Amino acid sequence: MRTLRRPDLVCPAGSLTALKAAVDNGADAVYCGFRDSTNARNFAGLNFDRQALDEGLRYAHARGAEVLVAINTYAQAGRLEEWHSAIDAAAELGVDALIVADLGLLAWASARHPRLRLHLSVQGSATNHEAIEFCRREFGVRRAVLPRVLTLAQVEHLIERTEVEIEVFGFGSLCVMNEGRCWLSSHATGESPNTHGVCSPAPHVRWQDTPEGMEARLNGILIDRYAPDEKAGYPTLCKGRFEVGGRTDYALEEPTSLNVLPILGDLVRMGVAAIKVEGRQRSPVYVAQVTRSMRAALDAACSDARYQVRPQWQAELAKLSEGQQVTLGAYSKPWR
Repeated sequence: MRTLRRPDLVCPAGSLTALKAAVDNGADAVYCGFRDSTNARNFAGLNFDRQALDEGLRYAHARGAEVLVAINTYAQAGRLEEWHSAIDAAAELGVDALIVADLGLLAWASARHPRLRLHLSVQGSATNHEAIEFCRREFGVRRAVLPRVLTLAQVEHLIERTEVEIEVFGFGSLCVMNEGRCWLSSHATGESPNTHGVCSPAPHVRWQDTPEGMEARLNGILIDRYAPDEKAGYPTLCKGRFEVGGRTDYALEEPTSLNVLPILGDLVRMGVAAIKVEGRQRSPVYVAQVTRSMRAALDAACSDARYQVRPQWQAELAKLSEGQQVTLGAYSKPWR
């Protein structure tokens, strides 16, 4: 029988300032990455070098928070030393856990740093207990981050069948329902998120003012066109508008944010170990505001059997959502 625990609130840190904002506003843990291609959020101007990570570790640990480092891309032939060096650097600095997707890197890290806690990244795309148990048995993985493709019932079913802690996403951008295995960016740019570190790499993004409106293009491919009064989002293929059957609309996924506040009590009850906030590419202000609201909601869900979502939490998070719209995503599939 699994003992229920208070889930950790795991928040994003794309910079040292964002790390401090998350810790100061109640994060139990922050996750970050190095400033290189070992990191699936390898955007210019973001992420950590060794000095910044060392400072972030000292800041977080002094306040009782953990630091998790994402080395969550897939190592490339002839360049293994880059990923091995990142693992060694994180271990030497004393991070609390590594978040890894590549099975070869999990094997290498578990053999070289046997005392270092390992988490299976969402980029590992593990959606069943057999896959997760394999990583526990072979590499000592202690926690798995689930892709955003499972219903609540499927998450609970999985928790009941594995010893590994389960972490789920609670707020932020969604991913097209092929998480961890996306080929769309690779098809358009030749650079896969799992190998080059970013979805829709910035060098391939172009904005053009045209008589028809503002156009967003990815490597020359028209992703979306915005009217003068429309808010323009960052162009990713899965959230573009396309003409299908004579109708132009979001063919794959609308620019909408995941928000689990209405089911937070259910996630706590079923024994989820951690609730994760997406957004390492977001500003420190965003991180502070989301962390503050999620902290208040999670504390209430853990302490009050009659937990209800407070309007101020929803109002605060709605302002930070993509398109100012929120959804429960795959957690709730009324069409099933």
